[in-house]
Amino acid sequence: MNALLLTNEYPPNVYGGAGVHVEYLSAALSRLMAVEVRCFGEQALSGQNPSVTGYGADRHRYTCPESLKPVFDAIERDLRFNTDGIAADVVHCHTWYTHLGGILAKLNYGIPLVVTVHSLEPLRPWKREQLGGGYDFSCWIEKTALEMADAVIAVSEGTRKDLERLFQIDPSRLHIIYNGIDPAVYRPIDPTAALRRHGIDPAMPYLLFVGRITRQKGIIHLVEAIRHFEPGFQVVLCAGAPDTPEIAAEMKQAVEAIQTEREGVFWIDSMVAREEVIELYSGASVFCCPSIYEPFGIINLEAMACETAVVGAHVGGIPEVVLDGETGLLVPLEEVDPVTYAPIDPARYARDLSRAINRLMSDEPLRTRMAKAGRKRVLEVFSWDSIAHQTHALYQRLQRT
Repeated sequence: MNALLLTNEYPPNVYGGAGVHVEYLSAALSRLMAVEVRCFGEQALSGQNPSVTGYGADRHRYTCPESLKPVFDAIERDLRFNTDGIAADVVHCHTWYTHLGGILAKLNYGIPLVVTVHSLEPLRPWKREQLGGGYDFSCWIEKTALEMADAVIAVSEGTRKDLERLFQIDPSRLHIIYNGIDPAVYRPIDPTAALRRHGIDPAMPYLLFVGRITRQKGIIHLVEAIRHFEPGFQVVLCAGAPDTPEIAAEMKQAVEAIQTEREGVFWIDSMVAREEVIELYSGASVFCCPSIYEPFGIINLEAMACETAVVGAHVGGIPEVVLDGETGLLVPLEEVDPVTYAPIDPARYARDLSRAINRLMSDEPLRTRMAKAGRKRVLEVFSWDSIAHQTHALYQRLQRT
């Protein structure tokens, strides 16, 4: 059996959890079968398993509005995914950027279509800030792909419930396969080099955030929560890749304002290399995931694998990863705007985040117990080998039907 994986992100062009997922899934699957990856970029790794081919696009010749360029860029690459002949037995798509490519492969080459859901467009209304009218296209192509796919993989029970609520998908085609982590890569290491590089005091504890600057990740709410933090610890915001110039400006203004009120607030305004992120995870006393929408939250696994306690929002798949009171603390986010999914009372959410963070930062024995329990949970539940075997078995079932 041969599998074709279609993805926007693939190393070295990884900026989110979906890219991490495809990187490790493709490697683990390649120990069970032949795997080909077609992705956005200039990658070219032939004669090996997995084989990887990157596809570029020339946006400079586009005369459409700037917000629409990512949409037509994706369409162009999806076409090229298919004009290069496909000999695979199954096509497996990741994120809406590749869904048209998967649809074309299913219809033209007659192979089963599998879609892994890393997030859902109807639950990310803030994407209109980034894509304009292209958001209507991303919603439409996602719905079309999901409702015609031979199998839809939800990365959490929470995501499965969202799929059942929002789309017309036969329950027999819905499957839950968690995200995973490589504990040999994400492990506690010496953080000194990264801390010195960014001027962070290694003798003082710190809270860590890692993620993109987007409404989904709740970073602005965390910055507001800093006002309610107890003294005695630092705050490290490893946040880059803003969705829009507007949210980049909002983030800059918010961080600069809080830095005038509190010492020891560091903003690393770029997406740093994996080894450096692992160093930052390893040195952190607490990791915070304040997302207002998170189908799974692979960043929480990364922190737990590095033996760091987690404070996370009680949304989406996070409660399936972070066990409240055991590997971290969960903060309720029950009242949200039904259209924007933003907290109805953002000040309350910021205060709730701060209370959970203050509790752990003031209780070293508790957070140490949670850190050890988090690493143990990663080793027992979230192995990529297990996830690859589940995915391979799903492919085999599709071949028999």
